Amino acid sequence: MSYDLLIKNGTVVDGTGAPRRLADVAIKGGIVAEVGKVRDGAARVIDADGLIVAPGFVDPHTHYDAQICWDPQITSSSWHGVTSVVMGNCGVGLAPCRPNIHDIAAHDLVNVEGIPFEVLQRGITWDWESFPSYMDAARRRGSAINLSFLAPLTPFRHYVMGEESMERAATPRETEQIAALLREAIAAGALGFSHTTGVQHVGYKGRPLACRLADRAELGAYARVLRGLGKGVVEITLTQNFGHIQDHELDLLRFLLDESGRRVTWLAIFDRDDQPHASAETLERADSLIRRGGIPQMTCRPLIAEYELKSGLGFSMMRAWQPAVGQPPDKLKQIYADPDFRRAVVDEMKRGVFRRNWERVEFCDAGKAELKTLLGKPVAQVARERGRVGQEFEMVLDLAIEDDLNISLSQAVFNTNEERLAKLINDPRPLIGLSDAGAHVNLLCDAGYCTYLLGHWVRELQAITLEYAVKRITSEPADFFGLKGRGRLTVGNAADIAIFDAGTVGSPRRGTMTNDLPGGGKRLIMPATGVIHTVVNGVMVYEDGKYTGATPGEVLRS
Repeated sequence: MSYDLLIKNGTVVDGTGAPRRLADVAIKGGIVAEVGKVRDGAARVIDADGLIVAPGFVDPHTHYDAQICWDPQITSSSWHGVTSVVMGNCGVGLAPCRPNIHDIAAHDLVNVEGIPFEVLQRGITWDWESFPSYMDAARRRGSAINLSFLAPLTPFRHYVMGEESMERAATPRETEQIAALLREAIAAGALGFSHTTGVQHVGYKGRPLACRLADRAELGAYARVLRGLGKGVVEITLTQNFGHIQDHELDLLRFLLDESGRRVTWLAIFDRDDQPHASAETLERADSLIRRGGIPQMTCRPLIAEYELKSGLGFSMMRAWQPAVGQPPDKLKQIYADPDFRRAVVDEMKRGVFRRNWERVEFCDAGKAELKTLLGKPVAQVARERGRVGQEFEMVLDLAIEDDLNISLSQAVFNTNEERLAKLINDPRPLIGLSDAGAHVNLLCDAGYCTYLLGHWVRELQAITLEYAVKRITSEPADFFGLKGRGRLTVGNAADIAIFDAGTVGSPRRGTMTNDLPGGGKRLIMPATGVIHTVVNGVMVYEDGKYTGATPGEVLRS
């Protein structure tokens, strides 16, 4: 038998957790046809001697909902051996959408996911209205890697209720209409639906994101759509107290599990320096629900955030910061100069996760040449130099106003203690993912979490085995979301394959700023090292680390 592609002499780590083994992998018609000692020939042969041959990685938490319109390569994720992504998370997205409310849907992405409105105006193609037609449009455009979609609750409520979706719960009749649209989406292949209760999630004109107004009667109806179809999952953001799950959130999680009869994944597990036992306590409090399928997500990277002040999203996770969200630059300068605003934010910064250690917050960008000397310096050091000790935040806002709001900061917010984080990445209860890839484009880029896990945690720290690490980023997310035929390098599965050098694979702690968004918009990207070849559905997408231009990705349907 002659194969399409033969990967010879590699070390196979198959995604099941089984020990690595030397084996060849033969591919025919986009499917893994043989794993072992392959004696037949192939149209194309790759020598993987000294390399790891693994299933393509599956990223369960991305926000590429808009980016798929202008970037078929799906960067930065595809650089890192990721061959399948799940988008539509956190209850926010672009479908269904009536033609007269495109701006509302776009502004939700601006405020919740930190993507500039000008970028969305230039980049979104709007060649859909319903959710099934949104997925069909993605299929027609083509992509380098596989795309899968959760149905985000906010645009469904917009579609039925209009702007009142941001003001109140749905009536029984409206709930019935929304449920029917969800049923249509999930029957067409959406992986389930997503929701958020996060107070930082505000939408159009600074009003609460529409799904936050859904009451229990609504959510129960939507959960029962999954029960009725016998498929799909729920994704929900529970971040009212970062790193902790509260009693009412546990109750909501229990309610969704009961009503849907399906799995629920929730955000998020974070390790916090100020409360070092928080993650372990949260896992224990949620343990009975986790055993029922209420699976939390976590990232294996330190969450290094860059705070830019021009969009008003800089510290949008804080309640006191909300007056700045969605405001134009001239208005922002007034807000930043307001003593009452400053006082309220500083007061909140003194408490909990938002407490700032100004020695660990650095200036990372500035507009004016004379302020470039600040770059790389901790805020605390600059405050000492300028006689502003004890007024660090006020100094930052003064500098931002002086710099026409171009000043940016960076800080490692969560997951900085490697001893505790090593325990979490080996704990089987959380799902590793949470990259947020495609979102918060000027704030953070964790799209490289897979290569960071393999480089930093496996090779450098030897804190987790290679076999378990690969399982955590392949079969575990694929199984949770029901991505049949993905996540394992076994005969009969789709030929999604990441081939990497275990000695060099990795990604840096911080992203790199570039200006490659539509219209020259800025975003952080995360480069990869050591990912040699990537195969998607049997087609070479990256060869020797270079993109081939191929777009064999499929829209994966539940």
